[in-house]
Amino acid sequence: MKKAEGFTKLVPSILVFVFYGLALGALVLVLEKMQQVSVVYAIWASAGTAIIAIIGIIWFKEPISPIKIISLLLIVLGILGLELFD
Repeated sequence: MKKAEGFTKLVPSILVFVFYGLALGALVLVLEKMQQVSVVYAIWASAGTAIIAIIGIIWFKEPISPIKIISLLLIVLGILGLELFD
């Protein structure tokens, strides 16, 4: 969304909607297999949050701190906990 500059640039704006559509499509496919809305949505939302934070650090050169690293690790551990111990 940052590259779309408030949806004023056409190609990045279209890509935002394409990738949101793909993400929701993937969520629906997983829900059809697992059928546990709470676990699937929690994993989907937290994985998306972690991925976007990592993209921000790598692609947009956002500052990184020990707290940010620890927070991302906790998100990943939470995802693993939901996936492995359900």
